[in-house]
Amino acid sequence: MRIKRAAVIATAVLTSAGLLAACGGDGGSASGGDGIYSIYIGDPENPLVPGNTTESEGSQVLKALFTPLVTFNDDDNSVEFDGVAESVESEDNVTWTVKLKDGWTFHDGTPVTSESYTKAWSYNALSTNAFGGSYFFDNIEGYDDLQGVDGAEPAATELTGLNVVDDTTFTVTLDGPFAIFPLTLGYQAFDPLPEVFYEDPDAFGARPIGNGPFKADEEFVPGRGFTVTKYEDYAGDNAAQSEGVEFKVYTEYSTGYNDVQAGGLDVMLQLPEDAWATARDTFGENYGERPRPDVTSLGFPTYDPRFQDPNVRKAFSMAIDRQAIATAIFTDTRTPAGSFASPVVEGYREDACGANCELNADEANQLLDEAGFDRSQPVDLWFNAGAGHDSWMTAVGNQIRENLGVDYALRGDLQFAQYLPLQDAQGMTGPFRAGWIMDYPSIYNFLSPLYSTAALPPAGSNTTFFSDPAFDAALAEGNNAEDIEAATEDYQRAEDILIEQMPATPLFYGLNQAVWSDRVSDVKIDNTGNIVVEDVVEQAVLAVFLQTGDLLASIGRAGLVKIRLVEE
Repeated sequence: MRIKRAAVIATAVLTSAGLLAACGGDGGSASGGDGIYSIYIGDPENPLVPGNTTESEGSQVLKALFTPLVTFNDDDNSVEFDGVAESVESEDNVTWTVKLKDGWTFHDGTPVTSESYTKAWSYNALSTNAFGGSYFFDNIEGYDDLQGVDGAEPAATELTGLNVVDDTTFTVTLDGPFAIFPLTLGYQAFDPLPEVFYEDPDAFGARPIGNGPFKADEEFVPGRGFTVTKYEDYAGDNAAQSEGVEFKVYTEYSTGYNDVQAGGLDVMLQLPEDAWATARDTFGENYGERPRPDVTSLGFPTYDPRFQDPNVRKAFSMAIDRQAIATAIFTDTRTPAGSFASPVVEGYREDACGANCELNADEANQLLDEAGFDRSQPVDLWFNAGAGHDSWMTAVGNQIRENLGVDYALRGDLQFAQYLPLQDAQGMTGPFRAGWIMDYPSIYNFLSPLYSTAALPPAGSNTTFFSDPAFDAALAEGNNAEDIEAATEDYQRAEDILIEQMPATPLFYGLNQAVWSDRVSDVKIDNTGNIVVEDVVEQAVLAVFLQTGDLLASIGRAGLVKIRLVEE
């Protein structure tokens, strides 16, 4: 815990960059009091293009640079029209009319139009572009024609289901009813692209031009990051409350956490394991938490002969004591998972996984024996480095060894940006740590992107390479349902097939834990598990010397002044 020492200071919320110099909390300044604050990220996997960014680090950046068509209510996850769309309507759940609000522009000043969406969605879906978000468009009419088979050129380059009516209206025709279609539009793969993107996609990925509250004035540098600044012509209601955000890339949670404490970093979401239990006391009012809309799983490489038998996968699942790890390793900041979906989404069923996700060493050993599993060879356990996975993956390995008599080897030396491509390339030689945070609040989002045949890499995130016609059919029936309630029942039936086949085993639901420096306020975690970057207020903290009249006058010109006691 920080030692408390009373000090009288004034907090001036800057209304223009550089008006006042600042002294940062905790002994240093992260960005010089110029209205710009800094935030922790890991290196994104791919260049920063919405249709090809399907992981958490790049997503946090794109949240600052792009505004989606729709947003989600922070309390109940319902669709709200606080984004670019004025309405999304359909009479049959097949043909949808999307109407845009007037006045939206990209950061280069060009207007956001209907074609900004239709052209981008076709580009994202086209198989030759190999975008990781391609499968999000697989139910739009014409998608199959954009998919080359066995290296052949696709038959078409544009989705026939997209039709521009005018600059602010376009229609989307699906291959069948899809009651939850409006929900999907809150995901960043559906964000618009300006015309300049198509001139040089690589350059755009380094310096994206979006329609969001912040704009990129420089290129993103892998291993370092970049700074984005407030977009003054932003058309949305939630304009940026700071002058900018510096996205700082780290390879270790512990390094970032130390930097927040030392004043070299302002905001950090997700903490190193030795801070899970102590951060509340260490940071006090500068700490926040929220249940994470996610699931952490142990994925099985179904392409590996050792893990092709579902009984083997069930056995490994039954060998894990989730509650023991949650208590001993996570200090109860994680909750044992009993479903493939997060508790926050429509369609979640508590303990849907049943006995397959409960510790039962006797049953597990019987299943391994029946499958003829070779226990003499150790299994590799894969996870990405620097993100606090070492201890709990070691605990998983110890339980597998104790309960199944199978030794293990930890494979945790790859950074996130290296780990994900290896998964896509079928490079996992044993069970691997997998995590998924919701893109939109439906159980479908935890099933189709991770386990459907359409989501096999490079089109999607099905890194277990599981493929089952019955599962795909259940999803399709849900997509063709007349309403969300009927669709959810089919999606739950699809989950039941997963539970029987176990291409992965759910392990834990997470807790988002954020800490921040005294230089910022209004730090919030949204219901998709990201920091609401536009709401964060950067503050200039000045020592008040009563004898310095000029200083007091400067503070008065800055706007808001308050005298408070702080901890140092």
